[in-house]
Amino acid sequence: MRTISESRCFGGVQGVHAHASAATGTEMTFGLYLPPAAAEGQRVPLLWFLSGLTCTHENAMVKAGLQAHAAAAGLAVVFPDTSPRGPGVADDPAFDLGQGAGFYVNAARDPWAPHFRMWDYVADELPRVLAANFPVDEERQAVTGHSMGGHGALTLAMRLPGRFRSASAFAPIANPTASDWGRRQFAAYLGPDEAAWARHDASLLMAETGFSGEVLIDQGASDQFLPLLRPEALAAAMAERRQPGAFRMQAGYDHSYFFVASFAADHVAFHAERLAA
Repeated sequence: MRTISESRCFGGVQGVHAHASAATGTEMTFGLYLPPAAAEGQRVPLLWFLSGLTCTHENAMVKAGLQAHAAAAGLAVVFPDTSPRGPGVADDPAFDLGQGAGFYVNAARDPWAPHFRMWDYVADELPRVLAANFPVDEERQAVTGHSMGGHGALTLAMRLPGRFRSASAFAPIANPTASDWGRRQFAAYLGPDEAAWARHDASLLMAETGFSGEVLIDQGASDQFLPLLRPEALAAAMAERRQPGAFRMQAGYDHSYFFVASFAADHVAFHAERLAA
C-alpha cells in the first residue's frame, strides 16, 4: 500500500491511499478519514460510504461533508472507488457501464470478468487492507452510500449478516432488476440469468430476508431519476417486512451531493449511535 496524500481535517486526517488489488487485478485507490481519536491510539468504528455512477473515491470525500460529523462522533469513514480503472480495463462509452459503474457485483462475462469484481473487493479485500494498516475496529462497522452506492450498501448489509450494525442509503437504486439502471448492467456483467440478478436487488432482498439491524433511507422527492431508482419498491418491501428503521421522502431535494450533504449529519448520527451500543 502507498499513501498518496494526507491532509489535516477537523482535527483528524483525510488520507488517500492506493494498493495492488488481487480482486480486480489493478491498482485501487480509496479515501480514508481518521478522526482525532485514532491519532490518540484508539481503534475507531468504521463507516463505509459507497459512491454512485461516474464517481471515484474523491466525489463523496470532497462533496458530502461527512468529515466534520465523523470527527465529532469518533468514526472513521472509508470512500472506495466505484470500479477498477486503467488502460487494460474494459470500458463503455455510456456513463452507466464500465469504468465508474462497477455496480458492486462480480462480473461473470467478458470483457468485464477479468477486472470487474467489485463485490469481492468491497466485501473482502479492502476490509482486510484497512484492518491491517489502520486503527479501525472490525467489530464495529456500518455502511451507507448514494445512488448506485446506496444499492451496494443495502445489498452488502443484507447479504453479509453480522458484518454491519446499521445500514443507510441516500437515493439508492432500489430495484435494479426492474430498472434501466440495473437490467442493462446486470445483463452485461452477470449474463441473462435473472436469478443471479436478484442477489443484487435491495427490494427483493428486503422482501426475502430484510436486515438484522436498523436502516435509514433518505430519498429526494424532486429527484430527477425517480423512475430509475424505484424507491416505492423498497418502501413497500420495508413496510411488508416491518423492517426496523425509516424511509424518508425529502420534499424539494434532487439527486445531487447537495442533497447528500444536507442529511449527512443525520446519517452519521444514526450510525454512531448504533456503533456505540
